[in-house]
Amino acid sequence: MIDLQEKRILITGGAGFLGTHVVDRFRNAGCHKILTPTHDQCDLTDARAVEQLFAEHRPQVLIHLAAAVGGIGANLRNPGRFFYENTIMGLQLIDSARRYQAEKVVVVGTICSYPKLTPIPFREEDLWNGYPEDVTAPYGIAKKAVLVQCQTYREQYGLNAIMLLPVNLYGPRDHFDPENSHVVPAMIRKCVEARDSDQEQVVLWGDGSPTREFLYVEDAADGILKATQHYDKQEPVNLGTGIETSTRELAARIANLVGFNGRIVWDTMRPNGQPRRCVDVSRAERDFGFRAATSLDHGLRRTIEWYLATRPLNTRSEPKIFSATME
Repeated sequence: MIDLQEKRILITGGAGFLGTHVVDRFRNAGCHKILTPTHDQCDLTDARAVEQLFAEHRPQVLIHLAAAVGGIGANLRNPGRFFYENTIMGLQLIDSARRYQAEKVVVVGTICSYPKLTPIPFREEDLWNGYPEDVTAPYGIAKKAVLVQCQTYREQYGLNAIMLLPVNLYGPRDHFDPENSHVVPAMIRKCVEARDSDQEQVVLWGDGSPTREFLYVEDAADGILKATQHYDKQEPVNLGTGIETSTRELAARIANLVGFNGRIVWDTMRPNGQPRRCVDVSRAERDFGFRAATSLDHGLRRTIEWYLATRPLNTRSEPKIFSATME
């Protein structure tokens, strides 16, 4: 076990959705030397900026959360950008961690790295048994390249680098932007705006059949802390609940929780994404004692409450149709 309380900890993406919760969790665990540079302060795709960051602060622990990421629509618009930025950030950060002798590196990867037709539940051993789903493949392959870097740097240089593979995250502080949000915030915003403007229906992408697995963001932050403290192996580890939920079921739950009583219409001309996702969570529980604590209904309620309390007033009228996708 690594004692983190006196370590200098660099958390990339620390101002983002997952990052803010990870920072909170580490601080609650007694860590008080945490560095969370924003993109404006340090462009992680710029080699000189990364070098300066490590030279000045010499972090002993790197938690790499920063990513260029979005739902299906964002992946369709940005395949080259998502591949390049996610690859180059990982390459530069991990190499700097090696050169500046960091004691621990934790990289948060993506469930999108798994092959499109991986048997359910996804086991970590299946990660290389095929090509990822086409739309999200550039992002998923970028993260797989970084996994190889972690493993080869461990083998050649002794760098204690690990990778975690979280399922779809959701919760308070998520992004509800109509162009780039993931499935849970997209559906919440759509249903709330339809309810408030008395619309008779909402339109969602796909046919309702794909499944996903949803992990409440505070649970994910707890898993990252536990892995940082206790996990030291080269094999990647799934972070999830082990519970599979279809798009159709998720939409019905969210509509019920926000009080939208209209129809849900599926735009089958839009892509579904990967057909099914659900992971084997046994390795995380066995190797560092992680088990998700928050049920989907409870997590959705807390997410909806946060959104209703914080949404700008100008989002309460003139609702727009936008993509709610299972990514």
